[in-house]
Amino acid sequence: MRNWLVLLCPCAVGVALHLWLLLGGPGRLPAGPLAFFPQWELKHYDVIVGVLSARHNHELRNVIRNTWFKHLKQHPVLSPRVLVKFIIGAHGCGVPVKDREDPYSCKLLNITNPVLNQEIEAFSLPEDTPSVLSEDHIVSVNFRVLYPIVITSLGVFYDADGVGFQRNITVKLYQTEQEEALFSARFSPPSCGVQVNRLWYKPVEQFILPESFEGTIVWESQDLQGLVSRNLHKVMVNDGGGVLRVSMTGEGSWPHEFTDGVEGIAGGFIYTIQEGDALLESLHTRPERFENHLKNLEEEDALLKEESSAYDDIVFVDIVDTYRNVPAKLLNFYRCFRLNWAVDRTGKWQELEYPSPAYPAFACGSGYVISKDIVQWLASNSERLKTYQGEDVSMGIWMAAIGPKRYQDSLWLCEKTCETGMLSSPQYSPQELTELWKVKELCGDPCRCEER
Repeated sequence: MRNWLVLLCPCAVGVALHLWLLLGGPGRLPAGPLAFFPQWELKHYDVIVGVLSARHNHELRNVIRNTWFKHLKQHPVLSPRVLVKFIIGAHGCGVPVKDREDPYSCKLLNITNPVLNQEIEAFSLPEDTPSVLSEDHIVSVNFRVLYPIVITSLGVFYDADGVGFQRNITVKLYQTEQEEALFSARFSPPSCGVQVNRLWYKPVEQFILPESFEGTIVWESQDLQGLVSRNLHKVMVNDGGGVLRVSMTGEGSWPHEFTDGVEGIAGGFIYTIQEGDALLESLHTRPERFENHLKNLEEEDALLKEESSAYDDIVFVDIVDTYRNVPAKLLNFYRCFRLNWAVDRTGKWQELEYPSPAYPAFACGSGYVISKDIVQWLASNSERLKTYQGEDVSMGIWMAAIGPKRYQDSLWLCEKTCETGMLSSPQYSPQELTELWKVKELCGDPCRCEER
């Protein structure tokens, strides 16, 4: 029988490093009190099943142990030929969810000394910065909101002394990937707004831009001349104490074609920070929150160590247990292999590293099976392979380099549904899984049980 590795993702928000690293032997695994070293080389297995699981999903793991995993271990033929392991991140995130930039990462929301109860100019120019009249008619900049703000005015650069404002320029703000602007301002000689420092501003309709809002500001010249613009590295950004971040393509934050026009700024905007009292209260209570969170992590470590010792079916891998750190998009379930699937640039499955507008074919997030030769190729190239936002799309991109044969089985379900003979079906709760297994054992079909 050919050797296979099966990767299953039934545990919501699971954490895993590449399972194929485990096949390199114990030397490839992390050391530490939580590390478990499977002695796979001492015994031959035809199939290795890795179940991606989050640290806190004790109940779901127990349901699996008491259903198909239990059946497998008791089966006289399959038991010696199939190995099943839960793959869990060895480290919990040390930052409480409330203090993270987003719930899918472990990055601290680093807001200090927020500028409250006043308007803030997002960009300012050093006094010795000369005007630059570019030939670009469209200039844009991307930004992300880390704490709610309201943009009150949009502005443009214009430095012609003594002759007034003599240009026709439109400034628009878009929510990333949306075709229509949220609001805009048009500047012209008879309607140029108010000059503040070296910019002209006009008020706009005010919307609260929530935490995690990702936007693009676009300046467009309506004249034959280009825009007065600046390189992002040559302006000062006022982030209000850390409530917003300007994204620069040069730093690898956004694919180049994701920006409209030339990257840079041809003006600015004025904004205010919302919910200031709540922000100050959150910053004040942060130390206590961290202390409690670290205590909870210690308790979680102890429970995991006890669980691992009791069941001997867990592999701890040396990563922090957050969604962004998993090369696996565990909650995105579609029809098996997906072709020409559009790349998400925002939200939970945000992809800022893969430049193309669509992914290569990849298996859905509920699981897939790969052969031993592919495992060996992945293991030997693991240090050179780039990880993207999801494990499933990462596999699709990696596999595009070697072109393996793909087999698609309609019974490998990618949505929460029940079909007779199904091999996998995702997104069930522990209680639902238990009931499905009871029906299967009683009637042979988890989807229906005719009265006997």
